[in-house]
Amino acid sequence: MKQLSLDNLRTFVTVIDSGGYAKAGEILGRTQPAISLQIRNLEDKLGKKLFDKIGQRHQVNIEGRQLYQQARAMLAINDDIFRQFEQSSLRGRLRLGIPSEFATTLLPGIVGEFSKIYPDVALEVTSALSKSLLSDQKLPEFDLVMALVDPDKHSDGEVIRDDDLVWVGNRFQPISTDGLSLVLAPDGCVYRSRVINRLKQQTLQWRISYTNADLTGLTVAIQQGLGITALARASVPKELSILRSEHLPELGKIKICLFNQSRNHPQATGRLAEFIKARLG
Repeated sequence: MKQLSLDNLRTFVTVIDSGGYAKAGEILGRTQPAISLQIRNLEDKLGKKLFDKIGQRHQVNIEGRQLYQQARAMLAINDDIFRQFEQSSLRGRLRLGIPSEFATTLLPGIVGEFSKIYPDVALEVTSALSKSLLSDQKLPEFDLVMALVDPDKHSDGEVIRDDDLVWVGNRFQPISTDGLSLVLAPDGCVYRSRVINRLKQQTLQWRISYTNADLTGLTVAIQQGLGITALARASVPKELSILRSEHLPELGKIKICLFNQSRNHPQATGRLAEFIKARLG
């Protein structure tokens, strides 16, 4: 039975994707004669020429284009098999830092799924304000940190979403124009700072009626009619509603960033980052 070499197929696909033998050699770490030999071996196996030589360039022909999609599919299956067994072998302890509101709304959908695929990876989660998670003292303690960053501030993290900062409350509780009651996290919270700065530019009277660092506590306070708050759109819990009113100022954007600190478990940390990005992207 005839069999194709996956190594030759990968070289063939790389030649087309990169635009030539020389570029493919740079990507694969092989000399141009070695690339030519692999293509020739593949052509001999198939009994078909895959490239036409035009001047000094090798142009893929109709037979080569027919093979290209099938070759990519075969390589994808091969790579998926290796990823499957690589995932099952991942083990260790991952330390994740995440803002409390995302721990409440995002983690429940991730932890179970992640643990099923990586049963030997223990996930240790710490919830805190972004400012605390990114402090010089705290940041080195984590493998992966998800944090909120003001859009006008430089960040070394990977921006996974530019989100809207929105007003959130109980849709059955009318917004008072006489005085706005606020339910906010403590000092250091990026939401709190943005809300206060924007309200100071308005004539609307306001006061902070309740303070709590935990989203669950804030949600209960809002449901009890103690006031409204602000959150990134991606973190709004289903129990609350986004509010729109001419009396409420626009709050602008916020960056949601990932900071990958892992040196001990880079593969597992990378997979966890992919899970988070897939949910928020």
